[in-house]
Amino acid sequence: MDAKDLQILRELQNDGRLSNAELAERVALSPSPCLRRVRLLEERGVIEGYTAIVNQKAYGLPVTVFIQIRLDHHSTEAAQIFEHAIQTIDEIMDCHLMTGETDYMLRVVVSSLEEYEQFVRNRLHPIPNVASINTSFAYGVVKKNRALPR
Repeated sequence: MDAKDLQILRELQNDGRLSNAELAERVALSPSPCLRRVRLLEERGVIEGYTAIVNQKAYGLPVTVFIQIRLDHHSTEAAQIFEHAIQTIDEIMDCHLMTGETDYMLRVVVSSLEEYEQFVRNRLHPIPNVASINTSFAYGVVKKNRALPR
């Protein structure tokens, strides 16, 4: 990727609804070369897709929870079982494999504390090999950047 590709990516991260003509103008290219570059970024997997950013509270899911999961033993099978199970749970927005004492970090969204309790009881507790669940509730957002740095 060169500097022009990075400019294109920055603009699209800030406004994914830009037309090709608007994008080309912002990055000082003519429309055809700009579109070729965008298509190449898509083909190479640098641009994975396009989506709408939805206000979580307005959508009815105002509670964000970060959950640290530790498995009771570390085997390929235990990890596969856990990772397969969390793929099917809609409330889990992100799952990261971690180093240190925590095996996984989840970001979960729910409508209320009561819904979170039901989520833990009915969705997390049944997953085999979970040794501990450590919960932290987010009560505010200081920074939420959607554009990658560079």
